Amino acid sequence: MTLGIVSAAYIAAAVLFILSLGGLSGQESAKRAVWYGIIGMAAAVVATVFGPGIGNWFIILVMIAGGSVLGWYVAKRVEMTEMPQLVAALHSFVGLAAVFIGFNAYLELESVLALKAAMPADAGDAWWARQGLTGFAETLAHKTGVERTILRAEVFLGVFIGAVTFTGSVVAFGKLAGKITSKAEKLPGGHALNAGAAALSLLLMILFMQGAGVWTLLLMTLLAFFIGYHLIMGIGGADMPVVVSMLNSYSGWAAAAIGFSLGNDLLIVTGALVGSSGAILSYIMCKAMNRSFISVILGGFGNTAGPAMEVEGEQVAIDADGVANALNEAESIVIVPGYGMAVAQAQGAVSDLVTKLRAAGKSVRFAIHPVAGRLPGHMNVLLAEAKVPYDIVMEMDEINDDFPQTDVAIVIGSNDIVNPAAQDDPNSPIAGMPVLEVWKAKQVFVSKRGQGTGYSGIENPLFYKDNTRMFYGDAKESITSLLPKIE
Repeated sequence: MTLGIVSAAYIAAAVLFILSLGGLSGQESAKRAVWYGIIGMAAAVVATVFGPGIGNWFIILVMIAGGSVLGWYVAKRVEMTEMPQLVAALHSFVGLAAVFIGFNAYLELESVLALKAAMPADAGDAWWARQGLTGFAETLAHKTGVERTILRAEVFLGVFIGAVTFTGSVVAFGKLAGKITSKAEKLPGGHALNAGAAALSLLLMILFMQGAGVWTLLLMTLLAFFIGYHLIMGIGGADMPVVVSMLNSYSGWAAAAIGFSLGNDLLIVTGALVGSSGAILSYIMCKAMNRSFISVILGGFGNTAGPAMEVEGEQVAIDADGVANALNEAESIVIVPGYGMAVAQAQGAVSDLVTKLRAAGKSVRFAIHPVAGRLPGHMNVLLAEAKVPYDIVMEMDEINDDFPQTDVAIVIGSNDIVNPAAQDDPNSPIAGMPVLEVWKAKQVFVSKRGQGTGYSGIENPLFYKDNTRMFYGDAKESITSLLPKIE
């Protein structure tokens, strides 16, 4: 495959990636957008593997086949409830790949420099050609001293960002999967440890660019592993959706840095697209949660100045007959889905309930908080999977003012996004975060498995309010029990 064909394929792939990102902004166009991404990635892989200077095709194709089979197997096994931790795990793979590629680029550079040191004084391009260099090594042979210094900086940054992404994503996976505590935890010294590790990494970068040796790269990698671990451990469960988005951004910048090292234009473009889109999404989510974007990057936001307010009262339970009677009498109904709906796989039952209620002439809409679930867009995907009409799925800003005119609000497996403590308690871990004001509805029913505080461990005063009734039990079974009672 000639260089011209490779360039054309790269341009086409980049355009398809941009179209894919644009299409993912809407539910109606998301499926088509996914296909744009698949076709673009296929074109990019084929053009790279069969491009000039690439060898060992058999090994490459075997590894691609093995990875494809493994990816297919994992994707088929993973439930929608496990998608957040799968995304975090995939981010860790990108970070680790960036570390390995960075070290390989450094070893290739050192190998070429060793050849250059042994090169006869009168040698020219013909001598380099006889060394059998191909691909990346051949490119390195023709770099000037300044270009090699710049390459070292690119390698160093790629490895640093990749290492931070790797351990940060591993910790995020552990928190999301419940294998690591969801509480924010830091070592003594907190941010000072992260700042010290970053400052030392900067010093090591200067030494590395001056040719100090591989030990600087190895030491920096260990420091970056620590930074990634400590940053994400310092973030509580309530803020994990933002963390997943930010790690997505990190993985993109790691890919872009490695693209500069390898001289691969498409990797630079793709990494920049992922990095910038992830950063923009994180910024939007931070605004939705009233968080500081800088504090997200530094890790460990959400701390409070004192103890949270005590919650008074008791949770009052209600049975299916009581909920069904209220729904039959209601004219306007708003449903707020959360991660509990995903865990119970109740989206199908919820869709059936909505169909019956709308057939009875009632106004039914969904209220979606920007960070509902544990992944951006998690609830939208579940509702689309259950064939819920797009036009009744509303964002928080579109529907929040309508709760005072709502007869019934049904909360299914949500906690933090409907927690009035965000507005009433300045010491709450979610203080200042915009929430869905469901408590302003005439009646509120909360479908919840039990009386626990949920993943984030934050108590919710909503459950104790006079107009709230707790509809305990598995969400799917609870919603299904309502269906025959709706008239």
